[in-house]
Amino acid sequence: MLQRIREYFRGQHVLEVDTPALSPFAVSDTHIESFEIGSCGVSPRPLYLQTSPEFHMKRLLAAGYPDIYSICRVFRDGEAGRRHQPEFTMIEWYRLGMGLEGIIDDTLRVIAAALGDTAPDQAPQMVDYRSAFASACGIDIDTVSAADLARAADADDELRQAVGGEKDDWLDLLLAVRVVAAFPRNRLTVLRHFPASQAALARLCPADATVADRFEVFLGPVELANGYVELTDADEQAARMAKDNEQRRARGRPVRPVDRLLLDALRSGLPPCAGVAMGLERLQMLHDSAEDMRDVVTFDFRGSA
Repeated sequence: MLQRIREYFRGQHVLEVDTPALSPFAVSDTHIESFEIGSCGVSPRPLYLQTSPEFHMKRLLAAGYPDIYSICRVFRDGEAGRRHQPEFTMIEWYRLGMGLEGIIDDTLRVIAAALGDTAPDQAPQMVDYRSAFASACGIDIDTVSAADLARAADADDELRQAVGGEKDDWLDLLLAVRVVAAFPRNRLTVLRHFPASQAALARLCPADATVADRFEVFLGPVELANGYVELTDADEQAARMAKDNEQRRARGRPVRPVDRLLLDALRSGLPPCAGVAMGLERLQMLHDSAEDMRDVVTFDFRGSA
């Protein structure tokens, strides 16, 4: 599978790069937790195992690199089970000058190359985030409240307390248990144009600032890839990171050091580009018709020695 992926990128003249696994900076995203290594002999400050090569790859693009890709091990705390492992293999790539439709098409071709003869026969379906919620839940995401979403989820008091009062947290819950659960299991689904409040590192759509140029690819309920037309504005990126850390503080989670080197790179000029992150093990699960990620890796993490 790795050979087929590399052959695809070679045919597209995309350069393979290598990036550090250890950094003094960590992603601020409230949905992703980094492994922290305490201060040690080489650093007076904590170091973090990287959850993605994204920040380093964007620094390379800002320095003048062409289209690039990386196949590397990444680490995420608190993720272990049938579809998650705390250490896994990520395929991440960036294409200069691509818009949303272009990078979606590129992603589907990477998946097809990786899976070969085991790729789904049916053509992928394209669904807008807003339309997916209207179809699966009868919800208008633009006008619905967090309380409305809790009622739609049939949430009891315990779940309401666990999720809290943030609208996006309830949207995430319903996406997982109602929207994505209804996706067909024999074909790929591309979910695109996430709400602007969930833009993460994506730019807002030029034609509709209420949504972001962000997409995810699923087979049934299993997410395979997450992609953006990238945000290139350093000030906007800094503001989003600050907001992330405010939410972390409010939720009692550790505040993460902002990657000033990434912001410096954006200020120096990140060219228009689009990027995608995809987990290799989930592709292998699809290839092997496996239901548990632990069945497709040689050494798995089960929470014990």
